[in-house]
Amino acid sequence: MTPLLIAVTTGFGVFLMYTALALGWSGLGLGPRVGSAPRSGRRAGTLDIDVWLMQAGLEGIDKREFFVVVATLFLVGFLLAFAAFGGAVPALAIGGFAASFPVASYRWRRINRRRRAQEAWPRMIEEIRLQTSSLGRSVPQALFEVGRRGPEELRGGFEAARREWLLTTDLARTFSVLKHHLADPTADMACETLLCAHELGGADLDGRLEALAEDRQSDVQGRKDAYSRQAGARFARLFVFLVPAGMTLAGMSIGNGRAAYRSSTGQIIVMVSIAMVIAFWVWAGRVMRLPEPQRVFKD
Repeated sequence: MTPLLIAVTTGFGVFLMYTALALGWSGLGLGPRVGSAPRSGRRAGTLDIDVWLMQAGLEGIDKREFFVVVATLFLVGFLLAFAAFGGAVPALAIGGFAASFPVASYRWRRINRRRRAQEAWPRMIEEIRLQTSSLGRSVPQALFEVGRRGPEELRGGFEAARREWLLTTDLARTFSVLKHHLADPTADMACETLLCAHELGGADLDGRLEALAEDRQSDVQGRKDAYSRQAGARFARLFVFLVPAGMTLAGMSIGNGRAAYRSSTGQIIVMVSIAMVIAFWVWAGRVMRLPEPQRVFKD
């Protein structure tokens, strides 16, 4: 009875953790609260799975396919762990950990995509400034020309915005489309600056874009310095997972180690150990996480 209770509790805990991280659900229920107000701010934005997949460059991925991959990895991890440890408790924990791999992978792709976009925007803003001031181009002309030469990760958003401009010649709607597809704080600031300058006119667009480019370049350089200082710590973080896994495999191959893991006491120890490894892995990642810039002007 006790192993069954522990297994059910563990499975429910994995379900709560996954739905909180991937779907943004809160509370202890089996679904989101009915009639509750949507969350605002950073948490609501980052936990919206459509925006999250878009920022990862996976806008065309069906959410059902994503969940099928998660469920498949959970099943594979569960079966392998059950074959190794001979119990449902550690198998549920390892299956839940394996199910988080797509989430972690897509999150890493999202971080890398946003990092490349952040590094590209200072140069793009400077090019827009030169084209609007020195070459006399209009704001839409400069924007789309620079976007065609921008990073591959951003070109789809610029192309969608260009189609909107050709259909409507409404710059506000065009910038809304661009901000929706890029889903990036720097893109939001650049779009709002260009839109205000286009609507209000005046000769201070050059100075505003120059100040924005300098600010974004300073932010990019600061983040690069922080990432370089964390390189050793990120490498050491791998040992949080590799060392316990290696010790477990060594213990199973010596004497009656495999049988010891299948005992009731062994199952509890394995479960506690797996929970500690996952907790320290997540904690180490959160400690090294740099603060994300906020989307202030998102639609």
